[in-house]
Amino acid sequence: MEIKPKKLAILIDADNSSLNSISSVLEEVAKYGIASVKRVYGDWSNETLKNWRDILLPHAITPVQQFAYTKGKDATDMILIIDAMDLLYSNALDGFCIVSSDSDFTPLASRIRESGLTVYGFGRNKTPEAFVKACDKFIYVENLEAEEKDETKQMPLVKTKENKELIKNDTEDKQDNGKQFQIDRATLNLIYKAVKDNSDESGWANLSVVGSYLTAIKPDFDARNYGRAKLSGLIKMLNLFETKIEGSQMYLKKIKNKAN
Repeated sequence: MEIKPKKLAILIDADNSSLNSISSVLEEVAKYGIASVKRVYGDWSNETLKNWRDILLPHAITPVQQFAYTKGKDATDMILIIDAMDLLYSNALDGFCIVSSDSDFTPLASRIRESGLTVYGFGRNKTPEAFVKACDKFIYVENLEAEEKDETKQMPLVKTKENKELIKNDTEDKQDNGKQFQIDRATLNLIYKAVKDNSDESGWANLSVVGSYLTAIKPDFDARNYGRAKLSGLIKMLNLFETKIEGSQMYLKKIKNKAN
């Protein structure tokens, strides 16, 4: 049976989002589903948003105008929330991608999740924890921007089909080797627990299941936070787990006598 990709709505708060990260955000969203709706909200009469116009057309993002009726009040947030609820009640979507570093969208994310839909959040490292925790998964745009810069620097001019795969693999290796590896004790303990709670009688746990568990407990968990391109790379760099491949799936288990 063919699994249909998720239909997602991308709602961007232009006042609290980085214009330079939008291309990377759209690429990241493509990993989770199809962007059926792409809208960005702001007061387009404001000169501070004029540069957004150059990115809207190439990415087919619909701008939604909202004038600031009262100084100090964010009318943009309100229209975004109203649109989100209209889309939610249409029952045509599987999830939402909220692009903002504003904690005002915390109740919206919680409400969408109550309806059984998935919420992906995108924002800066400064994003308040309340909004981060209200999402099913939260991605820091600094990680996406860093990835794009690394790929641009390392990408050769060769464009043959055969070389594309080599370019991709070479980029990932250089990204992993070029960054200092650091991980905090709390995250390390969480990884141990994820493996333990999802392992079989032999102690082996499916990496995909472990990744889903980590995201459910810590929505902003991302291997890129620790300088690795993928979770598999992070696990290998820890040197605390045995790994094996069965079919297309990776499995891991704690190495005996390795203290956490």
